Amino acid sequence: MPQTPPPPDHDQTSVPRLRARVDSLKARWLLLPGNVRGMIWAALGGVIFSVMTALIKGTGQRIPVVQILFIRQVVMMLMMSPRIVRHPIESFRTENLNLHVLRVFLAIISMLGGFTAMVYLPLTDAVTISFSRALFVALLAIIILKETVGIHRWLALVLGFIGVLICVQPSGEGVNIYSLIALGSACSVAMVVVIIRKLAQKEKLATVITYQAVGIGLALVVPAYVYWVPPTSAEWVGLILIGVLSVGGQTLNFAGFRVGEATALASIDYLRLLYAVILGAIFFAEWPSVNTLVGAAIIVGASLYALHRERLHARAQAAEAAD
Repeated sequence: MPQTPPPPDHDQTSVPRLRARVDSLKARWLLLPGNVRGMIWAALGGVIFSVMTALIKGTGQRIPVVQILFIRQVVMMLMMSPRIVRHPIESFRTENLNLHVLRVFLAIISMLGGFTAMVYLPLTDAVTISFSRALFVALLAIIILKETVGIHRWLALVLGFIGVLICVQPSGEGVNIYSLIALGSACSVAMVVVIIRKLAQKEKLATVITYQAVGIGLALVVPAYVYWVPPTSAEWVGLILIGVLSVGGQTLNFAGFRVGEATALASIDYLRLLYAVILGAIFFAEWPSVNTLVGAAIIVGASLYALHRERLHARAQAAEAAD
């Protein structure tokens, strides 16, 4: 009597199928142009950073900014500690120590200013002003990174900046000291972005984050101790999440800068304004004005236009290569 073959082992058949599916998706992802992949990473990083910003604004109502920033760096150091313990020399090995030191210095200025603006300005206002860094990034990328900026990229940047100007005073309160602090922070951030772009071509992500976490953490030990306010349990959760989200956002941004050009990624960053409008309305009852909505529409349109132009440019290059 013939034996009935055993039923197929679904676990053994599903694993190869899943692996094949993952490999197919990975191959399709790698076929995308570098700037398009970079824009997608930057957009995802913007979501994470926007949530982090909302947490900073919430905890900053009672906790000093230097303390928030210090705890953030401690969390980042703890997340990097396994690698540092396993490879202490490799974690700090670099041929670009001067760039790391400069980046730490500029990061302290930009984050102290940016965090302060987030706490004392409406969320949409602070994020809107921060977008002035896009033109600074483009100019610095041309001067330092020798990137070529075509008419379409300039158009996307200028359109986005026009949107920023339309809603630069969305609360109708005029420009105050915190607005100027936010603008100064934007200038520092632009310089940090260009430095990260240079480091991304030569350094490992873990090395970049390690230098930032350790350098900024050590620089803020004394100020955090002087202004320390004991956090509540809920505030501790928020402060720890700020550090975790910082690592996640930086990881995505670093991936974007590794494959995309700084001037191309600058336009897509305008999407963070849309995130800020949503988070401000949900968590802080900060409803945007008509100016903010009009400016946000222009900004989002500029970001989508930039992504569309990058795809067309990539297709044209592929067609020329095929010929």
